[in-house]
Amino acid sequence: MSATASAPQETGDDLSAKQRRILDYLLEHADTKTYFKSRLIGDELDLSAKEVGTNMKALQREEVGLDVEKWGYSSSTTWKVTA
Repeated sequence: MSATASAPQETGDDLSAKQRRILDYLLEHADTKTYFKSRLIGDELDLSAKEVGTNMKALQREEVGLDVEKWGYSSSTTWKVTA
């Protein structure tokens, strides 16, 4: 009987540069904040709200150490992010 164990994969290995920047921002602020607006993340990272929203969807699909949930749409999409 043979068991093969794969090496643990670092979370977020398949992220683009923009996704990595957004993830780093969220990881830096997630301990003090739960809700993030795409527009405000974009302002901080010099991205458009649309770029942030598109890339947040990718973060939802990846194992990045955070739970990312689309929360609301008023004046900019709001994301609920929990560690």
